[in-house]
Amino acid sequence: MVRKTKAEAERTRQQIIDAARRVFHERGVSRTSLEKVAEAAGVTRGAVYWHFADKAALFFAMRESALTVVDDADAVLYSPEIADPLDAIELSMLRFFETLSTNAEIREIYEIMLLRCEYVDEFEQVRIEINKPCMGFLDKLRAAYQRARVLGTLRAGLSVDALALDSVSFTSGVFHNWLSSQPGDELRERVPEMIRAHMALRRA
Repeated sequence: MVRKTKAEAERTRQQIIDAARRVFHERGVSRTSLEKVAEAAGVTRGAVYWHFADKAALFFAMRESALTVVDDADAVLYSPEIADPLDAIELSMLRFFETLSTNAEIREIYEIMLLRCEYVDEFEQVRIEINKPCMGFLDKLRAAYQRARVLGTLRAGLSVDALALDSVSFTSGVFHNWLSSQPGDELRERVPEMIRAHMALRRA
């Protein structure tokens, strides 16, 4: 009986998270109340507060699904089957944008995070937290470029730190442009080409 209750509670929690994603995406985070989320989820306001202390906590829970795309990209970046770290960087970037293209739920979450949320007041801490994966990516790029230098696949005379910062800025810019554009737009369709060109400039 307890096991069934826990399963039902988890289903209700996920139902609330899914409703929050839909409403956040439609209305924007600042214009969405927990009452609206409860209505969209078909539950009481008390049920929402049972699972989430406030809107920021619900936002974080919704964001968890989006972290899987980072994990997938990291798996490629650290894959022992890819001999050249520059190939691993390129493939991890391609994997990230491929997931955005094929997974509507993940795409909606990132659109909410970047285009439909104001990071003020109680969401200031949220802004700090969502920037952490970007800083983590910077550290991973530094390590990958350093490995490429040791292996001799990195073009001579380039700074590992500068390359890592440049790749983070490049990826962030492409990411924002991709989310702000529409299917079929050049800024989306040519992303793989841009990534390959970006990495070609680094190769020995």
